[in-house]
Amino acid sequence: MSKNNDNHNKEKKKNQTTLLIILLILLIVLLGATIALLNKNNSDEENKTLAYTDLIKEISYGNVEKIEMTVGSTKAKVKMKNEEEEKSTILPNTEAFIELVQTRVAEGNEIELKQNPRGFLETASSTLFSLLPTLIMVALFIMLFKMQGLGEKGKVYDDTERKTKTRFDDVAGLDEEKEELVEIVDFLKKPEKFVKMGAKIPKGVLLYGKPGTGKTLIAKAIAGEADVPFISMSGSEFIEMFAGLGASRVRKLFEKARKLAPCIVFIDEIDAIGSRRTSNSGAETENNQTLNQLLVEMDGFGSEETIIVLAATNRPEMLDKALLRPGRFDRQITIPTPDLTGRLEILKIHSKEKRLSDEVNLESIAEDTAGFTGAELANILNEAAIIATKREHEDIENEDIEEAVKKVTVGIEKHSRVISDHDKKLTAYHEAGHAVVSQYLPTQTPVKEVSIIPRGVAGGYTLYKSNEDKYYISKTEMKEKLIALLGGRAGEKIAMDDISTGASNDIEVATEIAKDMVTKYGMTDSLGPIDLKGKQEYEIRLFGDKIEDKVGEEVRRLIDEAYKNAQELLRQHRDKLDQIALTLIEKEKINETEFNQIFNG
Repeated sequence: MSKNNDNHNKEKKKNQTTLLIILLILLIVLLGATIALLNKNNSDEENKTLAYTDLIKEISYGNVEKIEMTVGSTKAKVKMKNEEEEKSTILPNTEAFIELVQTRVAEGNEIELKQNPRGFLETASSTLFSLLPTLIMVALFIMLFKMQGLGEKGKVYDDTERKTKTRFDDVAGLDEEKEELVEIVDFLKKPEKFVKMGAKIPKGVLLYGKPGTGKTLIAKAIAGEADVPFISMSGSEFIEMFAGLGASRVRKLFEKARKLAPCIVFIDEIDAIGSRRTSNSGAETENNQTLNQLLVEMDGFGSEETIIVLAATNRPEMLDKALLRPGRFDRQITIPTPDLTGRLEILKIHSKEKRLSDEVNLESIAEDTAGFTGAELANILNEAAIIATKREHEDIENEDIEEAVKKVTVGIEKHSRVISDHDKKLTAYHEAGHAVVSQYLPTQTPVKEVSIIPRGVAGGYTLYKSNEDKYYISKTEMKEKLIALLGGRAGEKIAMDDISTGASNDIEVATEIAKDMVTKYGMTDSLGPIDLKGKQEYEIRLFGDKIEDKVGEEVRRLIDEAYKNAQELLRQHRDKLDQIALTLIEKEKINETEFNQIFNG
């Protein structure tokens, strides 16, 4: 309970600080409004002003009847003997002016001199205006002091006040990874049995993988499973515009961790502070200081301090090597995209609170979504629920889920777009070219749907069945993938004797695949198994002065060969190309059954 009281007191102090800053801002606004009001009154009197030199002349001529002043003010109101309206004058020296008037009165001039006490509004505005620099400095110091305390920003989850309900049972498709992390939690709960065996607690665990694979989710599951405090933070919270604040926040974070030990510290998106150190100049200095402090703190754990740093990133290549060495992040766990079994379990978890029709087959959905992450699968089911609601279905149907998959992967279907007959025919032969070529390539997956209805930025699309998880791709498969990608351009050329910009994305993807085959996977005979991708220019030059020309020639050869093969396939099966294209022009969309019927005669 003491921890909860401390957190409550700290939260109370934060609220008080915030209230003070708000009051200061209101005070400054009030001062500004007062000054603006006074300036407005001054502008109204601009037409009734009398120059100081003219006032001295009028006094000497005996034309002044009354002078009214305010104590502490440099402004005076003057009433002439032969005029009804009063005029105002700015006095450069108030004391000297009063002496002058008193001298004239003593000489016989009848001048009434009246000095009024200051009004409340004028006194308040003058006081506030004089205190304004001090108030601004106080506000800045309070804000700077508040920014220093990152240790107060970390969210703490403990066994007395649990703020997350996520458990390991809520994480699917990561069985081996969960075993590693369950071991970490077990070490924190019962360290004595590991110490008895002579085992040392790992200081850090790095989780890395594609966005949406469940890195943060599994960290939340640890927060739900562990009976020790869990401090959660984001890497971006360490970065500030003021020098030295990042390192200070790292120190305060680990000070808190030592007080709460045994505990877990989770830093999400650690690449924000853990990226490779560069020259200490400009903005890089602050990042380097923050990273250096993190390295020092992770080295400073004693054997009696049971603290584990858990971090997540989707860019492990950006991290500094000193951060990844044993003794800091002892374990590095890859969080992969889920396999077929994992996707099925994820779909079951996210479908618990959704009304699915009895006809919905989650296994079929899992088969068709190879390569999808857990976040993408959750998004598909959510989109399917929205689509079913808009269509006024009682339950989520198969067609709703299929539409959700296409909406997420390709984009929204655009029936309202007006397309000319020429463009419609061009798109039909383009998509038919993809589909027909793929059908005659052994390594390519079967066609699931072909459409010439625009979706997103695409004028049409060809969907393929994806019923297996691939961990390795052969050279033959990559070459046939190039042929399938260029089948659309080949279809346009053969049928229309023309080409269009519709193949731009196909060409972009095909070029990247060909470049990887040459520079990353070493799949060409002329260059051999060497890695050139991502290398600096001086590293590439080590393989010869003309190595870049050779790379370009090999990429060009692969693309030209694929394009030639695509055209040959379509010429051999021109009847199928025409049948698919004409059916698309008539129906705009062909499903898997209709596509197979055309090929089976």
